[in-house]
Amino acid sequence: MTIINVLLPLAIADAYSYLLPDDLHAEIGDFVEVPLGSRKMIGVVWPDDGKKPPAKTVKLKTVIGVVEMKPLPLELIKFLNWVCDYYISPKGMGLRLVMNVPEAIGVVQNIDAVRMGTGEVERSTKARDQVLDICEGGETFRKSELAKQAGVSVAVVNGLLKMGALSMAQMPKFAKFKVPKTNHNLADLADDQHAAADTICQAVAVQKFETFLLDGVTGSGKTEVYFAAIAKAIEQGKQAVVLLPEIALTVDFLQRFENRFGVEPAPWHSGLAKGARERVWRAVASGEAKIVIGARSALFLPFDNLGLIVVDEEHDGAYKQDSGVMYHARDMAVVKANIGKFPLILASATPSLETYLNATSGRYTHLVLDKRHGGAKMPHVRSIDLREHQPESQKFLSEPLITAMKAKLAAGEQSLLFLNRRGYAPLTLCRACGHRIACPQCDAWLVEHRFNNRLMCHHCGISIVKPTKCTECEAEDKLVACGPGVERIFEEVELLFPEARIELLSSDIQMNVDEIQRRLNAIAAGECDIIIGTQMIAKGHHFPHLTLVGVVDADLGLENGDPRAAERTYQLLNQVAGRAGREQKQGMVLLQTYMPQSPVMRAMIAQDREAFYKAEAYGRELANLPPFGRLASIIVSSKEQKKAFAFARTMIEAAPKITGMVILGPAPAPMGFVRGRHRVRVLARAPKGFKMQDWLKSGMLSVKPSGDLKVQTDTDPYSFF
Repeated sequence: MTIINVLLPLAIADAYSYLLPDDLHAEIGDFVEVPLGSRKMIGVVWPDDGKKPPAKTVKLKTVIGVVEMKPLPLELIKFLNWVCDYYISPKGMGLRLVMNVPEAIGVVQNIDAVRMGTGEVERSTKARDQVLDICEGGETFRKSELAKQAGVSVAVVNGLLKMGALSMAQMPKFAKFKVPKTNHNLADLADDQHAAADTICQAVAVQKFETFLLDGVTGSGKTEVYFAAIAKAIEQGKQAVVLLPEIALTVDFLQRFENRFGVEPAPWHSGLAKGARERVWRAVASGEAKIVIGARSALFLPFDNLGLIVVDEEHDGAYKQDSGVMYHARDMAVVKANIGKFPLILASATPSLETYLNATSGRYTHLVLDKRHGGAKMPHVRSIDLREHQPESQKFLSEPLITAMKAKLAAGEQSLLFLNRRGYAPLTLCRACGHRIACPQCDAWLVEHRFNNRLMCHHCGISIVKPTKCTECEAEDKLVACGPGVERIFEEVELLFPEARIELLSSDIQMNVDEIQRRLNAIAAGECDIIIGTQMIAKGHHFPHLTLVGVVDADLGLENGDPRAAERTYQLLNQVAGRAGREQKQGMVLLQTYMPQSPVMRAMIAQDREAFYKAEAYGRELANLPPFGRLASIIVSSKEQKKAFAFARTMIEAAPKITGMVILGPAPAPMGFVRGRHRVRVLARAPKGFKMQDWLKSGMLSVKPSGDLKVQTDTDPYSFF
């Protein structure tokens, strides 16, 4: 017997040692079944990192069997080790990101099906003839699929089987993904698009690692440029993956992809059914799925021969995972491309400051598209100072914005009102005693959702029926909604424009993928006059008839203590502004603000992105904040606040004292009470290039929590709640 290391998809730091019987053969990357306590588990044979002492064979358990399937690629194993080391996460949690479709582990089984038989039909009927006509081509069908195609019941198919006119057969469990047609429906690229596409395609052709920032204004045709690079990768026999920040954008994107390549890509996101996830996972591993379009977790699919990664809207905060392995998909895409030695495209109209500085310093190749495709002009942007144009009491739309909307409605053009706040109102207040209805489990007010008459917490998910009297003083009919959410804006617009066709799009409205697509298609077709939406409507969509964008609260997000608050606000406003005037008519963007002189508003109005980046970089550098310094966030949580504070102090005392290192805290986290647990934050700040992980592991993280204490470490945090 030989000793092998087997990593299991559990919260364990390293692989376990097992004995491999002489009659079994397993290489690194192979899936094996092993005993773990009283149960059996599937794990992966893992390379020895040289850190563990030799195992004693006397105490080792024996591998049960080797799973018959392709092993995990060595590049993926190397990538997982890198990710888990960087984010100080157990390697087993990294493997769980790959093995998140348990049904896909093992040999895929064929399924029962039917095909044309040799028996005679006892009595011909219209229904029977319809079934047999479909089967005449010799194809094999599932019973249910055949019945559906023929427009008959399954009983008709069963009857034909009984008389021998159809016979039983076996067919693959999943339909194959078709090979994309690289020369199908080619776009007419402008000169700057051609130049950018040619530069990227050269790197794809020779398969060398290079990071490209595809930096283009909204509507400049960035997608068509990286479609050309994808086509080149397919021609080279490679696979490609396009990462997108959210499901709604993925749905819209799939249609564009199919129009360009003539086939559906392999989608990957949390909304997929279990069977669909298994199909994609297996097709990626076999190399059959040439292109995957997916959310951040698509980065951990077991690609057989990956040759290109595209990260669209690379600046988007949704690429940061906020639980488990707290990775940033954009940053890890750079690592994955470097390990695999192939190109990477980061695409954005408003790059993150980190990416922008990497491009302008020459570390990344900077490709600029500064004109809208097809001759469309950038929208005209101006602010509405709410100190001068106060909306009416309990209203939230100013007179200049209402006047502009009336003009667009009269002209048969569309308007979009954007507010990045779900629900009806962010706060419910009692006019009798001043009580504010809060979440019992979090430091947050309950948000009113009037469409379903409930108050909800957007942090822990608790939901209650809206009370009819104050929960504190029990006064009747004294509860009032304070502040606007998109549902309240919808109500105001209905009163202002009773004749208008209005569409509300928000992530908390119960819609499946098909319903989202139906609404987006209706808007694009001009079957709507006014759109009201949250962040899900802000980016990636092309609405030909939309010429006015009104931002209800342009200041939202600026005053939250987040070092990236200004950058995020600027990016979001730019994205939503980019929905206006994407065809022949120039668009208009109106920003309702109480701070028209803020750097964000000045940059938006002047359309001076470079000035904003320069000011933002200057402020970050002065404060030694990313990308000029490094941060790590340590959250200690417990049901008892005193216990959390005490443990945080103990961790700080264990930290090595090094010049340049600054430890801030312990202090209550900005969200100090979530899901019934008190949260205390310690923030470590270090110079750029400092090995933060080693310092943390040798000091603060060497102190192990006990009881109900939990410690969550976030290297390079993007969220500061």
